[in-house]
Amino acid sequence: MSIKPAVDLKIAEQILARYPAEPRHLISVLQDCQLAYRYLPREVLELVARRLAVPIGKVYGVATFYKAFSLTPRGEKVLRVCTGTACHIRGAPLILNELCSRLRIKPGETTGDLKYSIEAVNCVGACALAPVVVVNDVANGQVNVTKARRLIGVSTAAAKDGN
Repeated sequence: MSIKPAVDLKIAEQILARYPAEPRHLISVLQDCQLAYRYLPREVLELVARRLAVPIGKVYGVATFYKAFSLTPRGEKVLRVCTGTACHIRGAPLILNELCSRLRIKPGETTGDLKYSIEAVNCVGACALAPVVVVNDVANGQVNVTKARRLIGVSTAAAKDGN
């Protein structure tokens, strides 16, 4: 059983203070909260629902509808591996496998230390740079296994030693 750390609601309070308390600001508030916390904690969703006078069911509906939102903690670095046609043909499955193997997680998961999350995405719209791995908001093109290792701080020497 893991003990979940308390969520600092002061951050959400500061975000909410920047918006009028109106339901039309729900998505903007959730986006700012997602940036601040790297996910949307239950306590934050409940606070947002109360402050914006939006039913909690609707808040959860919005938070689960949009892929940009996550209800589980995400890593400091979110690695989005493009698996679109151009990237697939140029080696994306190999890159995705290497990253998952090195970090010991599957797509959609986060490392235990909350440093990395991996996502397989359909297309990032940078086919000329295929294969592409987006780290947070920075696109890295023409990624090969060596470049993929560097993105997660694994040197080529360490990779040869099996680390």
